[in-house]
Amino acid sequence: MLKIHRRHRKRLKVPFNKAIKLLLMADGAWLLAKAMLGPIYALFVEDLGGDLVDAGLTFGVFAFAAGITTLIVGSLSDRVKEDELIISAGFLITAFGFFYYIFVDSLATLMIAQVIIGLGEATKFPAYDEVFSKHLDKGTGGREWGAWEALSYFTAAIGAVGGGYLAAEMGFDAIFIIMGALSLWAAIFIYRLPRKVL
Repeated sequence: MLKIHRRHRKRLKVPFNKAIKLLLMADGAWLLAKAMLGPIYALFVEDLGGDLVDAGLTFGVFAFAAGITTLIVGSLSDRVKEDELIISAGFLITAFGFFYYIFVDSLATLMIAQVIIGLGEATKFPAYDEVFSKHLDKGTGGREWGAWEALSYFTAAIGAVGGGYLAAEMGFDAIFIIMGALSLWAAIFIYRLPRKVL
């Protein structure tokens, strides 16, 4: 009976090492936050008096800022020993951008928010990818990267539904607070981890 119980417990065990689990947990919160606004972003721009062209323009500002920062941070992460601090900084900058959405009242201030979020996202990604890759188990890299890809889809689904519902029932500020809180939690979570874990 004891042997059967042990076999079941072994089978139910999540097949990832501790570092991968912790990275997925932190990024899951951040991806969920990011997904909450995505599908209804154009409606938010419309509330500010903009249109679809403005939505495209402000998203372009985000992408441009993220692209430039990614190149810079990618080189920086090669010279920094503690990449987890860069990951935490990326989450923190993004949290600030999400909270800043609350005070956005024009297309100009929206562009500022988009630049901040672009900087945060670009700060996080190169370091995160490097740390994640470093902790992949031999022979299971496809499964572990697949888990991250699946996580990004699942959080996108949950975030899209939850964000749309909360925006309709409570307004945009409610989702901005939740987005900021989730990203801030991810930043603190990674920062407080013992250095030897990642």
